[in-house]
Amino acid sequence: MPRSDTSRTSVTSRTSVTSRTSVTSRTAGTSGTSPDARASRASRRLALVAPAVLGAFALTVLPAAATSTPAQIATSKTNGVTYVKSLQAADGSYAGSGLSNEWAFGALAAAGTAAVDVTPGGDATKNARTVYRGLLASPGWPSATPVVTDYQRGTLNAYAAGIDPARVSASRNLIADIYGYWQNAEAGYFGPSANYNGTVFAALALGGARTQAGGQRVPQALVDKVVTRLRANQHNDGGWTYAKAEGNATELAKPGDVDMTGASMAALCASGVPNTDPDILQAKAFLKSKLINTSGAFNAMYGINTSSNGWAVSGLNACGINPQTGDFLTPAGRTPVDFLIAQQFNPGGGFKYQPSDTTPSAYSSLDALRAVAGGGFTAAPPAPVTAGAPKWVAASGFTPGTATKLALSVDDGTGTLKVCSVAFTPTGAATTLGDVLAAATGASTPAGCVTGVVPATGTGTITSVNGKSNAGPATWKVSVDGSAFAGAARDKVIGVGDTIALRYS
Repeated sequence: MPRSDTSRTSVTSRTSVTSRTSVTSRTAGTSGTSPDARASRASRRLALVAPAVLGAFALTVLPAAATSTPAQIATSKTNGVTYVKSLQAADGSYAGSGLSNEWAFGALAAAGTAAVDVTPGGDATKNARTVYRGLLASPGWPSATPVVTDYQRGTLNAYAAGIDPARVSASRNLIADIYGYWQNAEAGYFGPSANYNGTVFAALALGGARTQAGGQRVPQALVDKVVTRLRANQHNDGGWTYAKAEGNATELAKPGDVDMTGASMAALCASGVPNTDPDILQAKAFLKSKLINTSGAFNAMYGINTSSNGWAVSGLNACGINPQTGDFLTPAGRTPVDFLIAQQFNPGGGFKYQPSDTTPSAYSSLDALRAVAGGGFTAAPPAPVTAGAPKWVAASGFTPGTATKLALSVDDGTGTLKVCSVAFTPTGAATTLGDVLAAATGASTPAGCVTGVVPATGTGTITSVNGKSNAGPATWKVSVDGSAFAGAARDKVIGVGDTIALRYS
């Protein structure tokens, strides 16, 4: 069975992320690695072509059908949403221990249901979005010993729920929380590099959780560093696993697994890599090699199961690869979507974990619904139907005197990139770039993001950062939330949740 959520996104193993925890596209077809490097890597590859929550609705299983029709998929989505709604607790919550039900938000969004419209017994004061936002904003979340995938899971699901992940509250910035796990010694990795899963879900979260306007939030220099690491961990057979393989011939020669291959494909495509890229084609061939002719299922490391198939299909979806045609339609006329729908109980809507199971699994149902609905590992929030409910909720300003964090990157133009979370206590509803950089000199995680700024006070143009001074046309520039880079001045206004990128160019 796929690794636990705590392992899966926390990331214990993948991102529930504990381990498993675990977007929209851009155009960086060669993002992170040169064509020659990718071709060289491709040439050495084979030419291949937890505790589950039981549902209350175990009724008749939908018969498998070759190449599921739009009507069958629509029925599956409708019944799946009904089942997911049934998982909501009386207090409006979804998040819990083990294989966390908070993945419900991505599944609901992919299926076209807004989290704010999901209420226990019609009590709008306990709608799923409001309750989840309160959880994410609470000081004790995620735990006393968090891991990077906790924040990645939160980011992916907050985004799908219509909560700006950088502005959950005046004090909770999930993007900044993720930035704090950047590895200075191994740029591009988030969290311990031995657990590659944390870097996969960093790409999914930072690439998938767009701004409210739909733009790329983080700078391209950061994206490129992460993409380089994703590529370097692809195994010789075209797949990936949750463990680091980069630079290790023994690990690279081991077989990939279906789950992490789907997640890694999605991570690359969320980072702007096109589905015609050699590494995506290798991954696609790997998945094709795992297809079972008679059912359309992928033969996963954990055996034939719904969650692994859901992850693979979500990877294909994220890359714009149809999981029902071409390479994924078997000679017997079966597809991975056929397999998933065949595991669904109807009209209850829950999905089995394994074909032999007689009751639905909550976790597998979320993986399956998201995939059948055409989703990747998150989805933009649908427009609510609840009267007066906004599509997005977000903190509008800092709370003076309340500690918070901001996400900051510093690109010196030589290929060296510093990424960090800056902790500070604002004195007003907004702050300035100068104040953020001053805070970063002594309170950044990881440390050393900013070692010096000139001028150190005042409101003027920033002429030097970390000892590198403006020279001729090359100057320090700043971008906020993916905006165009412009001259960096100390008095530039910075608001709650802003993702700040400094670049020397």
